[in-house]
Amino acid sequence: MGSRHAGSATEIAAAVLAGRLSAVDVVDAALARAAASQPALNAFTSIDVDGARRRAEQIDRRIASGVDVGPLAGVPVAIKDLIDQAGVPNTKGGSFPPTVPTRSAPVVERLEAAGAVIIGRTGLHEFAFGYTSENEWFGPVRNPWDPALSPGGSSGGSGAAVAAGVVPVAIGTDTGGSVRVPAALCGVVGLKVSHGRVPLRGVYPLAASLDTVGPLTRSVEDAASMFAVIAGDDPEDPWSAPHPVEPFTGPVPIAGLRVGVPMAWMDVPTTASVKAAFERALAALEEAGAIVSRPAVPELELDDAARSGAYVEVASVHRDRYLADPSRYGAAVASRIAESIATPADALVGAIRWRAGARHALDRVFADVDVLVTPTVGATRKVIGVDTIDVDGVEVFHRTVLASYAAPVNGVGLPAVALPLPGDVETPPASLQIIGPAFAETRLLEVAAALERAGIVEVGEPPLWFGNGERP
Repeated sequence: MGSRHAGSATEIAAAVLAGRLSAVDVVDAALARAAASQPALNAFTSIDVDGARRRAEQIDRRIASGVDVGPLAGVPVAIKDLIDQAGVPNTKGGSFPPTVPTRSAPVVERLEAAGAVIIGRTGLHEFAFGYTSENEWFGPVRNPWDPALSPGGSSGGSGAAVAAGVVPVAIGTDTGGSVRVPAALCGVVGLKVSHGRVPLRGVYPLAASLDTVGPLTRSVEDAASMFAVIAGDDPEDPWSAPHPVEPFTGPVPIAGLRVGVPMAWMDVPTTASVKAAFERALAALEEAGAIVSRPAVPELELDDAARSGAYVEVASVHRDRYLADPSRYGAAVASRIAESIATPADALVGAIRWRAGARHALDRVFADVDVLVTPTVGATRKVIGVDTIDVDGVEVFHRTVLASYAAPVNGVGLPAVALPLPGDVETPPASLQIIGPAFAETRLLEVAAALERAGIVEVGEPPLWFGNGERP
């Protein structure tokens, strides 16, 4: 099932720059893996064979002429199908006629300027408004750990493609967990950046005050490489924040690391196996010399307004189109958009109040801890076509299980990384979420790299694996 040249992004770029591999060979192999995986996973809405090959040929020519093509030379990348890519249809996962942008989003421009090759566009929950990627128009994306399971959403195609070894890295968006939830359910690394860290221009909005763009990868090093390329200010984007990107220097010492467990976010539906994996990770951190505390922080407790405030923004995006023809939306998303339209504007005022109070409380907490940790999701097995998740014999609505740890982080605008924990190879492993202070992504990734080096977190190979073969 595998194809050649399925190494990490770091390995691929080094090999292409050194002439050990050509970008064309690397990209051709990735395109073959994407096509081979499609019947099983349905991870792509489109695969750009001609465009990707032309781009790879151009990179090889530039390298041959002595041009430094960038730190992602020849690296195949998949991007979520709601991000503008010049000349390529953008469906946003919906039934409406796709738009064909004349200009790429900054995240795409920056990837290509760094030498990356976009091989295709990945499936998602319709308009990114959900956690399952069970799309009524394109069919469900399937999980490489078990094709009966959801890969999570809304960036499910990106998570599945990376987890299955189709591409080493992919781009998703995260408004309430849409990078971290697929990372968790697919057993890979997912970085949710600080709000404003990566430009949103050219990315179809869900709730712009919460939206972020970030990478899914199979290693922390690759996540750091992707972050270094896509992060940075964009004066054309009103959401963009002018913060410099610090260089990634690798793992930091775990000894002395101050780790907090935010207890206000911990009382949510969670399986015993996820709880046990989380406690094992905490014990391993303490054994390695970390100092673990469990701050209460009542200001973090969510209320109804904090949960529903985003719906006011969703309504502003979709109201006119929905009211003109609600049948163009899938039933599940249509129901949520109707709920959004019915949500009073006061909910957003309440959400803004909660966000400010929680963010300021966390500023105080981060005076005493370096990072916060929680599980990423309460369970990792969501059966396609079933609205609930089995939490130790109790059926719980899937969004409650998948969103409760992840979504509050968007509300406070902080960065977080989802990391798979060692677990049973027959099921998606549990996932650890590490949360850092605003715009401290590099430090967060250095902490994550330390856990990776110590074996506390680990990316495995799922049963549906397409990346076997010769490494660069």
